Amino acid sequence: MGASLKDVAARAGVSVRTVSNVVNDFPLVAPETRRRVLRALEELQYRPNAAARQLRGGRSGLIGLVIPEIDSPYFGELASLLVREAQEHAWTLLVDQTDGDPERERLLLEGMRGQVVDALIMSPWGLSPADLRRRADAVPLVLLGEQDAAGLIDHVSVDSVAATAEATRHLIGLGRRRIAAIGVQPHLANGTAEQRVTGYRQALRAAGTPHDPALEVPVTTLHRADGARAMRRLLDEGHAPDAVVCFSDQLALGALRAALDHGLAVPRDLAVCGFDDIEDGRYANPSLTTVSPDKTEIARQALSCLADRLGRPGRPGNSPARGRRAAVPAGTPDPATTPAGTGGTAASAARRIVVAHRLVIRESTAGRLR
Repeated sequence: MGASLKDVAARAGVSVRTVSNVVNDFPLVAPETRRRVLRALEELQYRPNAAARQLRGGRSGLIGLVIPEIDSPYFGELASLLVREAQEHAWTLLVDQTDGDPERERLLLEGMRGQVVDALIMSPWGLSPADLRRRADAVPLVLLGEQDAAGLIDHVSVDSVAATAEATRHLIGLGRRRIAAIGVQPHLANGTAEQRVTGYRQALRAAGTPHDPALEVPVTTLHRADGARAMRRLLDEGHAPDAVVCFSDQLALGALRAALDHGLAVPRDLAVCGFDDIEDGRYANPSLTTVSPDKTEIARQALSCLADRLGRPGRPGNSPARGRRAAVPAGTPDPATTPAGTGGTAASAARRIVVAHRLVIRESTAGRLR
């Protein structure tokens, strides 16, 4: 037989009612007591009766996470952080991937494969803002990434325009003048590549650096092999750059390998900058300069939004107000005044939360670090 609430209470040194409050995520439990109960639940492998729990409270305790690629280092790291953050709310994450296929995204958006989830976190690549707004499922939804459904659904992101502009300015400041951009993706609707190429062009224009369209290289995906192919194309077609800003660290690692295979010295002949700050980049040789989004804060803000939508407060001091609202383009409904619509509550406006990023300068642009 499995452990009972009474067993957990004895292990944690609290009352059965306190254990029940933690299991049902009631807010009036002291943080240290909650941690002690959660530890006892895990040690005793307590498993509540999900069906009975849902009948009692209308909640399953399950949160869906829909990401494009589970094997992507960036999404893998982010999923791990979301799982840990969900545990703080006594939630369990169900993870599925879409490969950026719009039909698969639509299927999961409308029902998470028949699983009864209380809410959904999604990073869409294939669906447009109009597709996201038309969803029929009423469970709370938080979007991650650059696709924001025109401000009508809670959205947590990094300012990709500002981040890529900062990375490009860093390369310009090193005296580089032929700066390539690897990662253009005109076939996708997610806005990631579009925003990053916008930041790249803005930085070039502000510095008076000539813009050469031949230095903007499209890719199919953001993987290492795509980065290597893009770099080989630049070198083989006579468009050799003296620096490259890549729209993901995987692209940058592939570009770095291709450059070294061509006999180029990094960073003497070619400075390389990525985006995402995945673990691989920290241990590459040379180590990779990159834009580092605050992935921990992305996870915190996403779960805090869902906690609010489900009528449960987030962790102390972790209100979505800690993030900053992005500028709202002309003609776009302002999330501060627009009803939340699908995925939110009627009384609450959708939130657009922009978390911090920083440029981490390593050997691929600055030479050997001491």
